Amino acid sequence: IEEAVDAGASPKKACEVLEISSRTYKRWTQEGEVKADGRPNAERPEPANKLTPEEKHQVLEICNEEAWQSLPPSQIVPALADEGVYIASESSFYRILKEAGQLHHRGRAQAPKKVSKPKSYKATAPNQVWSWDITFLATTIVGIFFRLYLIMDIYSRKIVGWEIHENETADHAALLIRKACLAEGISMQDLVLHSDNGSPMKGATMLAMLQRLGIVPSFSRPSVSNDNPYSESLFGTMKYTPAYPSKPFESLDAAREWVSEFVHWYNDEHRHSGIQFVTPAQRHSGAEKLILMNRKVVYESAKQRNPERWSRETRNWEPVSEVWLNPEKSETEEQEVREKVA
Repeated sequence: IEEAVDAGASPKKACEVLEISSRTYKRWTQEGEVKADGRPNAERPEPANKLTPEEKHQVLEICNEEAWQSLPPSQIVPALADEGVYIASESSFYRILKEAGQLHHRGRAQAPKKVSKPKSYKATAPNQVWSWDITFLATTIVGIFFRLYLIMDIYSRKIVGWEIHENETADHAALLIRKACLAEGISMQDLVLHSDNGSPMKGATMLAMLQRLGIVPSFSRPSVSNDNPYSESLFGTMKYTPAYPSKPFESLDAAREWVSEFVHWYNDEHRHSGIQFVTPAQRHSGAEKLILMNRKVVYESAKQRNPERWSRETRNWEPVSEVWLNPEKSETEEQEVREKVA
């Protein structure tokens, strides 16, 4: 810049050519001679303490040896020092591994696999798509839980089968599904049974029974509870209802007695918001159509008596025609569905 100014150029123009502002130039020169180019894109000499390519290669070779491939640099470097070897610091090891794409996945560690979303299923009538899961019921003994096996029809939200056991096995699950199918009169139909990825859900006994009955199994992605929203929502309703015991269950009989009362309330008395506030039993049996039709007549009569109180049409009491399990939607729409289900 000084040479350009001596040659007749203005300081501002000289700074523009070098892609710095006049203020930057003044700040650099106000304390005397500038020792280095402060521009971010300026070429700088290599640091004297920089690791050579050979040393970087040696670090990668050591980190991938069988003895070290499952350990982080924070353990490798001190262990090497105990053997009288020092190549670089832990931070240098981390940086070299990151550059090589080996910071998180070396040895037996594998990159996370992308699991496809479960297939979508649509229910337009009862006994087309069922959802089931297992939840824990606390006992008076700390660390010991009863297991509630529970099946629901996602179209009607009716609980079609349940049992309580002291453990989780595929045999218990298979027997429960078989009993539910007998109770509902299902045999060799295209029923879809959705569950998570637990061992009782995917046991050999369970899968063999499903195949024998002609039931199509469907499974959630690992650790994705939103893939089984209906069962998760039902368990939430059960455990947060005011009638849920404040103390743990003392015995299997006590747990079974309470769950039996809950199932009766849920199926026959509870008006579910997701199915136009009819009970699951009413929707499962088809009685909802007449009930909703009568509601519509009541609302229309009320509007005729006092039309000034109604600024728009009466409430929509049409039955919910279809219910989807894991519908194909965008991420935003999928989140909205989850919130409605919950």
